[in-house]
Amino acid sequence: MAVVGAFSGVVMAREKEKYASKLTDSSVRGIGGFVKTNEQSAGRPKDETLAERRRREILAEAARLFAETGYPRADLQVLADRLGVGKGTVYRYFSTKEALFLAAVDEGIHGLSEVIDAALEDESDPVRRLEKSVHTYLGYFDRHPEMVELLIIERAEFRDRKKATYFVYKERHHGRRRAIAEEGMASGAFRQMDPERLMRVVSDLLYGVIFTNHFSERRVPFEQQAQEVIDFVLHGIAGRKDHSSD
Repeated sequence: MAVVGAFSGVVMAREKEKYASKLTDSSVRGIGGFVKTNEQSAGRPKDETLAERRRREILAEAARLFAETGYPRADLQVLADRLGVGKGTVYRYFSTKEALFLAAVDEGIHGLSEVIDAALEDESDPVRRLEKSVHTYLGYFDRHPEMVELLIIERAEFRDRKKATYFVYKERHHGRRRAIAEEGMASGAFRQMDPERLMRVVSDLLYGVIFTNHFSERRVPFEQQAQEVIDFVLHGIAGRKDHSSD
């Protein structure tokens, strides 16, 4: 009986060691492999921005992965490995690959809207607003070429969607673009015309530039392209002779 009692004591001691080891490991490692310090476990104030930062990290890396591999071949395990997290972490934020892809497209176009809004925030002159809009738009896609690929993939893989994400945002900011045209005409900076016509032409021109750059792998500095677009929009190609079709 003494032997049995001693053996039981050894087993219990080992189990306690294993349990203590698990507690120690869980105290320094959070969900999905993200490091969590003992200080955080002991009651450090919760970082309310952590979830949003992590969500954006996942979306940014997902955008690059989808652009590289296409939608069908994109492997979320590869994405998790790149991020240094467990695959379950990705699924905790996005329940399906489709949800992740569409969120990545939305995040990218939302980012475009944010940078344009920021560029125009303190600018009242309509000509400068137009110039800043063009520069900011082309600069954004120059920094994020993966977004052009995602727009192509969205159209190819999700043709049943009522409206592509890009055009949802375009309609949402229609008033901002129209205001630039109307203010420019009111000040005499732009000639009188239908403001819808003016902004449609400029918008279509910029949309064409980003896709031409993507498919032709053109390596022209975006600053140069922006200035060329602005020059043609503001000054046209006609000489001094009146070639008006009105």
